[in-house]
Amino acid sequence: MFLDHCPLSFIQTLLSAACLYAAYYVYWYSTTGATQRRLAALHACKTPHKWRTTPLLFGLDLFYDSYKALKAHRALENFATRFWASGVNTVEISLLGKTFVSTIEPENIKSVLATDFKSWGLGEEREKVMVPFLGEGIFTSDGAAWQHSREMLRPNFVRSQVGDCEMFERHVQLLIRAIPGDGEMADLQPLFQSLSLDVATEFLFGQSTNTLSPSGGTAETKEFARAFDHVMNAWGGQDQGWEMFVGVLVGLFLPNWRLKGEYRIVHDYVDRLVERAVVNRGRYEYEGENSDKGFAFPGRELLNILLAGRDTTAALLSNVWFELSKRQAVWDKLQREVSSLNGEFPTFEQLKEMKFLRAILNESLRLYPIVPENSRMAVVDTVLPLGGGEDGKSPIFVKNGKMVHWSLYVMHRRKDIYGEDAEEFRPERWLDGEEGKGLRVGWEYLPFNGGPRICIGQQFALTEASYITVRLMQEFCAIESKDPEPWHPRAPDYHSFYTIYDGFLISYLSPQ
Repeated sequence: MFLDHCPLSFIQTLLSAACLYAAYYVYWYSTTGATQRRLAALHACKTPHKWRTTPLLFGLDLFYDSYKALKAHRALENFATRFWASGVNTVEISLLGKTFVSTIEPENIKSVLATDFKSWGLGEEREKVMVPFLGEGIFTSDGAAWQHSREMLRPNFVRSQVGDCEMFERHVQLLIRAIPGDGEMADLQPLFQSLSLDVATEFLFGQSTNTLSPSGGTAETKEFARAFDHVMNAWGGQDQGWEMFVGVLVGLFLPNWRLKGEYRIVHDYVDRLVERAVVNRGRYEYEGENSDKGFAFPGRELLNILLAGRDTTAALLSNVWFELSKRQAVWDKLQREVSSLNGEFPTFEQLKEMKFLRAILNESLRLYPIVPENSRMAVVDTVLPLGGGEDGKSPIFVKNGKMVHWSLYVMHRRKDIYGEDAEEFRPERWLDGEEGKGLRVGWEYLPFNGGPRICIGQQFALTEASYITVRLMQEFCAIESKDPEPWHPRAPDYHSFYTIYDGFLISYLSPQ
């Protein structure tokens, strides 16, 4: 018998462990558990709809289905299809031992980002993944540390800074020279990436990488741009995605030394730019000139903003011009609006008055949100206002430490909000008058996040994209798409996949 071969001390240890566990459970049930039950009862919370998976596989069937969609560049579409099939706007997903809530309900997102803001944080996973590269900054911190970062960066985004069209023009001239003018085919997306990097570095550091210049910039800036691209590809899953796929554990046991080396290259370059900015600022003050020549901040803080300002603006421009190249009627209508400038370079005020241009940007950000998914982790026991019960109309209890995820890609396609043509690119929906409904939205439309952490660079990004679009329309009288494929998300696919897998990569580019 088993007892004949087991030392008495071993059996006693097992019994002691069982008793301790039982005692702990009773204590938890009567204290923390009781508090949670009272909170749930107080708000009449109900259980949300659960996505069906095979219990014995711990959700591996869902995981594999998501992986196949990822490889086909259909992860966002696949996620949307699952949501529509569920028939509700909030679901609970259990996968590989973890459970999180996913929602496309505006009231829930409003609660997380605004009305119940203090109950939610970024989560430890973001810190583990992003702090080694970005340091403690606006993207990686909560509470007082985040507030300090935001207040320190705010002066960079005053009206005189975000409306500096002369700076945009310097870089647009280089962009125009890089585009063949004799009808040759050009790939605009990498050019937009170079442009946004050049603009962002000048805006933040007072010194541009100038990757669009004929020389491609100095050797120093070329090395920085290459290293920065490598990091972005690694985080996006296009290069070193295997490390991110297995998550933080791989980073601990099988570190990617090449990626860490790229971190150092980026950090060293940024630190040198900050040092030069400090020296230049002191020189301006010594010479009695206006010292408002940019602001000297810690390099990691500016790196946080560079991360957001570079790829996001490039993606917005790429999406806008993808649609312009395929829609002659939209191109012609925008050309008529641009022609009202009579060939003059647009000012900040004129850009704000171009209603059809803004409608195009709005529609692009609706249909192709630059950050298609986001998440927060509950830092206390709290409640979401909707999503519980069969009809999804009851509140949901969310315990401390649980993740809540939302998909803008799906929410921005809700037909009950945007109409039966919600999946079509139709800028007129944003206009007043006979041509459109004059769409008015609130928390249903969140391309730049919302609440206290709304994107600090929103106006700068919109001004940059507007100015570049207008100037290209002035320089080129026609455009023809040579891409036979429909719009496909690339890097965001990987984030969607990791969202389903673990939840820790949901918001690597989320607004701060």
